[in-house]
Amino acid sequence: MKTQLKEVRWGIIGCGDVTEVKSGPGFQLAENSKLVAVMRRNGELAKDYAERHGVPNWYDQAESLINDPEVDAIYVATPPAFHKEYAILAAKAGKPVYVEKPMARNYEECLEMIEACKEADVPLFVAYYRRALPRFLKIKEIVESGVLGDIRFVRSIQYQPAVEGTGKDEPWRIQPELAGGGLFLDLASHTLDILDFLLGPIKEVSGFASNQNGSYQAEDIVTGSYLFESGVHGTGTWCFAAHDYIDENEIVGSKGKITFSTFGNSPIAVTTKEGTEEFVIENPRHIQQHFIQTMVNELTGGEKSSSTGITGARTNWVMDQMIKGYYKKSK
Repeated sequence: MKTQLKEVRWGIIGCGDVTEVKSGPGFQLAENSKLVAVMRRNGELAKDYAERHGVPNWYDQAESLINDPEVDAIYVATPPAFHKEYAILAAKAGKPVYVEKPMARNYEECLEMIEACKEADVPLFVAYYRRALPRFLKIKEIVESGVLGDIRFVRSIQYQPAVEGTGKDEPWRIQPELAGGGLFLDLASHTLDILDFLLGPIKEVSGFASNQNGSYQAEDIVTGSYLFESGVHGTGTWCFAAHDYIDENEIVGSKGKITFSTFGNSPIAVTTKEGTEEFVIENPRHIQQHFIQTMVNELTGGEKSSSTGITGARTNWVMDQMIKGYYKKSK
């Protein structure tokens, strides 16, 4: 990016639920950062958000927010179906882009976004904010310390009770035309991205996706196996029609293992021949604030942020490989 900012003035496209607590306040609380404009197609809801959060400007058209000269950078917090469109518009306006995860509905859309931002010479960030959370930085420190020895494999399992589809009123997260798939893309993307952060890129993937419960069109169970460039093996199962909630990752090495959840605040457990040591590190209320600070730091001339269009696209590619068979059959 040619221009270095002293302060980053943000505009949000899609000021919905995710922006109420998780992200929106983080733009106000980060150093050298302000939230100056929000947009929602329903102007009354945009106005309400702006008034409640002390945001000076609101719009009901994305183009109006993107072209606001008071807005330096754009946060796209819409469903994935609109990420590519708005990211490209923002890039053409010469403004850095921050998009929610998953980065897009599929890997091909990710590549278009990357190319548009490259041509415009603006940064592209993706909301895999766990890369900046103290909890996951501690996990990375442990993995890289050597206490686990040589890393051999990682195992992930996540399941939860079914979400019932309700036709036209069903949640966008289970509508493939809006989300790119089902809850797998929304939730498993966080786990797969943090494994990329901890263990490096995945180079080979295979998987199976099915709909076992029949509540909606999208897949509701995915099982995958993958090989990291480092030689580490991985397996994962994500089921969204089970009896209970489980969220667990286990990285196993030649000298020990580490167990942690992607979404919860349960203790990080490190087990070696000396026993098990636990670390309790809770996530902050405004969970994106730490990552927002890393973007602001980069845009104001500091260290580069760790979640980019390149890393975000890698996670989309992995997910595409695991679910592509399901959507080929359903066509």
